[in-house]
Amino acid sequence: MQESVTIDQKEFYTSITFFDPASNSLPGATLENLVSAISKCASHASNTILLQSAGERAFCAGASFGELTQIQNDEQGLAFFSGFGNVINAMRTSPKIIISRVQGKAVGGGVGLISASDFSIASRYASVRLSELAIGIGPFVIGPAVERKIGTSAFRKLALTPEDWQTAQWAQAHGLYDEVFDEMEQVDAYINHLAGKWAAYSPEALRELKKVFWEGTDHWPDLLKEKAGISGRLIQSEFTKNAIAQRN
Repeated sequence: MQESVTIDQKEFYTSITFFDPASNSLPGATLENLVSAISKCASHASNTILLQSAGERAFCAGASFGELTQIQNDEQGLAFFSGFGNVINAMRTSPKIIISRVQGKAVGGGVGLISASDFSIASRYASVRLSELAIGIGPFVIGPAVERKIGTSAFRKLALTPEDWQTAQWAQAHGLYDEVFDEMEQVDAYINHLAGKWAAYSPEALRELKKVFWEGTDHWPDLLKEKAGISGRLIQSEFTKNAIAQRN
C-alpha cells in the first residue's frame, strides 16, 4: 500500500485519515496532502475534524527517514521541514475544532500533530517521544506547538530524552492528551459523543472560541519557517547522516 490522505464525512464530524507503510511516517507529499485536506474541510458543515492515522499500532513515526537522507542543501531542507510548519499552521487557523485520535505510539512530528489539535483522545498504548536530538537535529518546527500544549518543563524533558518513551498517562498529566482510555472502542465512543455535542453548538461561537485558544500565534508562519531552516541545515551534517544510517 502507498501513502495516502483521505477525507470521509461521518454523522457528526469529518475525518482526515493519513497512512504510510512505514509506521505512518510523514513524507513531504503526505504533509502537503494534509494541508490540502484540512483546507477542504473548512467548508464542510461539520463543526469537528477528526485527525487520525490508519492501522492499529503506530499513530505516527514522524518525519520520513527516506526523505531525510535525500536532503542535499539548505533549500531542500527548508522545503521539507516547512511541510510540518504548514500542517501546524493549517490546523491552528482552521475554523473547525480538531480532535486527534491517537491509537498508538507517536514520535517527533506525530507529537506535533497532536499538539496542534484542539482536543486529543488516546489509548493507553499511545506513548510519546521526541527523537530528533538523537539524530542530530531537534524538535524545532513542532516545538512551539508542543511547548504551548504541555509547557516548557515537559517539553524540555521530551526534547532532551530522545531515546525515552513517555507513557500515555504521562502525556495526559502534562496536557498533551485530554482523555486516555484502555480500549479503542472507548476512544471512538467518546469521540462520537463529543462531536455529537459539538454538532449542536453554534459554528460561529466555536470559531471565535478557537481564536481564543490560539491567541498570540499570528507570527507562527514566519517563526516556523525560521525553525524549519535550522532543521534543514542540521539535517545535512555528517553526524545526522551516520545516525540515520545506523537506524535504517
